Amino acid sequence: MNGVRSVMEPSEGREESEEREGTVAAAAGCLIAALATATGFGVWLHGARPGLHLGVEDPVDFSLLYVELPCMLAGFPLLTLLTWSLSRAVLRGRGGRGPRRVVKGAVVVLTLSLLSWTCTVWLDHRIDQIRSSPCAGPPC
Repeated sequence: MNGVRSVMEPSEGREESEEREGTVAAAAGCLIAALATATGFGVWLHGARPGLHLGVEDPVDFSLLYVELPCMLAGFPLLTLLTWSLSRAVLRGRGGRGPRRVVKGAVVVLTLSLLSWTCTVWLDHRIDQIRSSPCAGPPC
């Protein structure tokens, strides 16, 4: 009986550890999704603000609201969680917990930085395109 108990105890501890790790990973995923959504909204707000001012000569392009905003609010968390999940899968069982957490955090920060830069460039291009259109009003 002692042999059976000693075999059972480590697996029970492993199951508890895996369950705890799963709970922590779910909480981290939710936190990453919230951070990525807030980052996407901040980038959109910063980049789209010049195109949203109502003016007599500068028209408002509502595609900034119904195309770019939803794409950034959904795309930032989607791509960030995808890269985070891929890094978790690649690093599973390699190295210590501390270095794995640092690498996964760096992957999230790098992903958010690249997405922010890319979307800022895209919105700058869109705003320039909206402002430079020769005939933006309805009479044309």
